[in-house]
Amino acid sequence: MNRFIDALMAAAALWSCGGTDTPPAVDPGPVDPTPTTPVTPAVQTPAFAKGADISWVTEMESAGIKFYKKDGTQADILTVLKDCGMNAIRLRVWVKPYQGWSGKEDVVALAGRVQSAGMSLMVDFHYSDFFADPSRQQVPEDWKADVSDLTKMCEHVSAHTTEVLQALKTAGVTVAWVQIGNETRNGMLSPSGDAVWANGQINLTNFVKLYNAGYDAAKAVYPSANVMPHLDNAYLSASYGNPMWLDDFKAKGAKFDMIAFSHYPQNTSKMWIGSSEVSLSPAQVNSYALAYIKTAASAYGVPVIVSEVGVQPSLSGSADLLKSFMSELKKTNGCAGIFYWEPEVYGGWVPAVYKDADAIYRYTGKRETWGSYNQAAFSSNGRPSAILDAFSD
Repeated sequence: MNRFIDALMAAAALWSCGGTDTPPAVDPGPVDPTPTTPVTPAVQTPAFAKGADISWVTEMESAGIKFYKKDGTQADILTVLKDCGMNAIRLRVWVKPYQGWSGKEDVVALAGRVQSAGMSLMVDFHYSDFFADPSRQQVPEDWKADVSDLTKMCEHVSAHTTEVLQALKTAGVTVAWVQIGNETRNGMLSPSGDAVWANGQINLTNFVKLYNAGYDAAKAVYPSANVMPHLDNAYLSASYGNPMWLDDFKAKGAKFDMIAFSHYPQNTSKMWIGSSEVSLSPAQVNSYALAYIKTAASAYGVPVIVSEVGVQPSLSGSADLLKSFMSELKKTNGCAGIFYWEPEVYGGWVPAVYKDADAIYRYTGKRETWGSYNQAAFSSNGRPSAILDAFSD
């Protein structure tokens, strides 16, 4: 931690090097010879997190993208988001990513800014070189030689988690929350940690071994951090959905301090309940998610956090849809907060990797390019849109 040396100590040091003939009149007392490094004071974890995942922001800034407050004043993205009522930031970590974005160095640099802004930090480990989600859980290129050896894969998870978190700790960053894996409904590091389905039941044995390796590594560096799994679709409250997954996760000996869910109410319109497929409106998806968040917190005895949320600005009523969800979420027993996913995108911006068909092929097996994210929450003028008004209450 930085300690500023006062003028008397500076004068004493100068005299000792021969810079003056007379020592200072006042003895400054003993000087600690141990060199120190700058660290911002620790950030307190909020009772209810209102945050955003802004992992793209450093790449956007490198392209000259600017951000503005609602009144049009240009400002740092963190200042803009704090002005919207946010108090926390989520950053994803990839192992060996395209051009280094969301790699360790990028994350540490941005996390330092988060710390200086007095905002709490969530670190989201994907254990991949690109996005990990239910559609893909690709093993990092540098780990592929060990994919058939579960013990070695656990060692990779542990070492990577330790390396990143230790770098953050060395930089003086406080980490409030750690996600071990991203949207891991189907497991992670496929095929090593795949969820195995048989006879209508799920088996998470190998996944839990990998997950616990990450959990233990995270707690060793940040003992007070809340470490958790992350599932997509908070609304999946039917017995074969989130309850089945979390029951087996717990039964297999998983360690967890919280549970994280994603929630995109306009991305789905149907859900199976028993043997029937039921059509749902976005408002009904909200209702199912809110009910299950409360149920999960009670059933598993830990808080629940919505670590990803998003609505589509092109659809009428999106701002009100999110505001309604947020209003009820803050009243929900056991909920610890919510993070909007990449709200800062505007003007059709896309990350460089999306424009590289060869790279997308390496990561997904499909040779294609991708368009701009369609659930961002900034207007075309670089200011927060009405969608983010939900965070100001």
